[in-house]
Amino acid sequence: MAKPVVAIVGRPNVGKSTLFNRLTGGRTAIVADVSGVTRDRLYRDVEWNRAVFSLIDTGGLFLEDEEFAAHIQEQVDKAISEADLVLLVVDGRVGPTTEDVEIAQLLQKNRRKTVIAVNMVDNYKDSHVAYSFLELGLGDPVPVSAVHGINIDGLLDRVVELLSPTSEVQDEHEEIRVAVAGRPNVGKSSLVNALLKEKRLIVSDVPGTTRDAIDTVLTRDGRRYVLVDTSGLKKRSRVTVNVEYYSMLRSLKAIDRADIALLVLDAGQGTVEQDKKIGGYIQDAGKGLVIVVNKWDLVEAQDARNRFDRLVRTELDFLSYAVIHYVSANSGKGVLKILDHIDNVNQQQTRRIGTGNLNAWLSETMCLNPPPSVKGQEVKIYYVAQVSIKPPTFVFFVNKPEILHFSYKRYLERRLRESYGFEGTPLQLIFRPRSSRS
Repeated sequence: MAKPVVAIVGRPNVGKSTLFNRLTGGRTAIVADVSGVTRDRLYRDVEWNRAVFSLIDTGGLFLEDEEFAAHIQEQVDKAISEADLVLLVVDGRVGPTTEDVEIAQLLQKNRRKTVIAVNMVDNYKDSHVAYSFLELGLGDPVPVSAVHGINIDGLLDRVVELLSPTSEVQDEHEEIRVAVAGRPNVGKSSLVNALLKEKRLIVSDVPGTTRDAIDTVLTRDGRRYVLVDTSGLKKRSRVTVNVEYYSMLRSLKAIDRADIALLVLDAGQGTVEQDKKIGGYIQDAGKGLVIVVNKWDLVEAQDARNRFDRLVRTELDFLSYAVIHYVSANSGKGVLKILDHIDNVNQQQTRRIGTGNLNAWLSETMCLNPPPSVKGQEVKIYYVAQVSIKPPTFVFFVNKPEILHFSYKRYLERRLRESYGFEGTPLQLIFRPRSSRS
């Protein structure tokens, strides 16, 4: 189940980025006294009382910049539709403004869960100023000071309370959710159309045409595949139009709620930095992966596939576990084979290895290459167990996990793949302490 999303909204210069930094515990967003600084959009996970949600920092609404004025309504609509909860930040020093009232009316109209954070209440004795925001009709406002960290715990308590999970009805049929992800204009919609054998999505050569993620069901041999065609992911520095930011957000959410992602590359362009970032997001989310090289019909060289393989394996070396598949969405060549790769990845990411089998493997692995000692301290790995799937997760119990070298951890992962496969899925290896036995 995807993490809930909380979007910070509000007019310019009310301290949204400062609050974002305070809630995420970092200095991620640029903070300045100039209105409209935040145009690159930021997202970070926040954990509070065992609840985890994604927090989104957005630019100020009602900017006077004419270039963005036409997109304000779209920005608000997208923020409301994509977020599970909206954190409306207001300035406690000036009280409710016309812009605050307009945003509140939009949130009420769409019946979106909302928490009002009355910022810049730097002295808690002045917290009564928050009551003036009751007129917005969005519940009890929460006075905070993002700069000084006042009442941040109270704000998080309110957010987590409203985000309490609701039960979901599970589909009785087995289905595999597949996010089609990649940079703009690599042919993602065309690829989905080729899989569906009908043009149910708009196909265009204009980057960023697909601004919504569209779930489409495909059935083959009794198995359901839910294809999610997402908008093209751009570098954050290029996401300047607000609506494009929210389509990027939807893309990331689509990856988060998928089982497997297709990372679509353009055969004519090779790999670029943004491909690495998208691949990294897919890996960090623990999703299965198939690398799909589209527009292969435009490449004529006979040895091009070997060269492209080497390029991808070099530039995306951290995704070496993923198969590379070549297709032409326009001609349909190689497209249906993608479903076979998806089936295989699904099988691999749901594999469970018995504890007895795993510990026999561990003994053999350590005999071949024992863990190195560190400054005379011997490292012992007592046993291992698989604790979950999607991604397959293994817990190793070690006497001194803090000194186990990262190169040996890589060795263990490599040996797991050599012995059990796990093609197309990341693995999570966790090392926990356990008292040494005599």
